[in-house]
Amino acid sequence: MKVAIVYASTTGNTEAMANAIKEAVAAAGAEVTFGTADSADSAAVTASDVVLLGSPAMGDEVLEDTMEEFYNGIESALSGKKVALFGSYDWGDGQWLRDWEERVKGAGATIAAENLMINLTPDDEGIEKCKAWAKSAIA
Repeated sequence: MKVAIVYASTTGNTEAMANAIKEAVAAAGAEVTFGTADSADSAAVTASDVVLLGSPAMGDEVLEDTMEEFYNGIESALSGKKVALFGSYDWGDGQWLRDWEERVKGAGATIAAENLMINLTPDDEGIEKCKAWAKSAIA
């Protein structure tokens, strides 16, 4: 199974989540494509069986700019794909992930796991939550 993990991170919180997710996906035996939104290979991502996308909440609960740009570039290729979303936040209630999920569904993708949100930096419990989420997303 091919799994793409692409994330944006401004403070390192979403990056910590992405690294824990990568660890769990690799441990499950999947072939992993991993990178940041500003450098990810969109062709490799859209060729994957499962796409895991992460972004922190920015401003008025919107995606980080590089993730917004990356997502816009792959959105039309997500139909029929399994996609799951994750990210960190400092305020709000997760509206940015709910809005993003609606966009993913609108593109014809299947949501592979419930959105994963971690407040600020993931602690040990948060890292374990990321790993468990990753396993469920690729099941």
